[in-house]
Amino acid sequence: MKHLLLLAGACVFVDQSSKAMALVWLAPGAPVAVLPGFNLTLGFNEGASFGMLSGVMSGRPLLMAALTGALTLVFAIMALRTKSPLESAGLAMIVGGATGNLIDRLRQGAVTDFLDLYWQDWHWPAFNGADIAITAGALCILCAAIPTRRQKETTVD
Repeated sequence: MKHLLLLAGACVFVDQSSKAMALVWLAPGAPVAVLPGFNLTLGFNEGASFGMLSGVMSGRPLLMAALTGALTLVFAIMALRTKSPLESAGLAMIVGGATGNLIDRLRQGAVTDFLDLYWQDWHWPAFNGADIAITAGALCILCAAIPTRRQKETTVD
């Protein structure tokens, strides 16, 4: 359990620290080129991941925060109950990322996004460190779900 708290806490710390720097150093809508295909562009998301439901949730930050909080609690319980170390680590990253975004919703009514990947004129929706933690956590859970050869051999016996 201690390791799960440390991992989730590290995700929150990195996310909130990077967002604090973005809020200080970046102006909304003014991209800063970092590498070809990557800008820092400050924006705010009132919806779910990658701007989904932003029209529905616009002006309802407490409802979105309540939904996020409920899902975060469910994932935290799942992290404590699973026996797979990779799955529990993935769930801890999801809890940490969701908590980072929840803090934004409660503090400012929207999630701070600032990472902008693009190709020519096509831009992926802006995202943040919490979104990276959530995505990495989901990938860990998917990897934990893939049966290994050893698992197959023990289930056949």
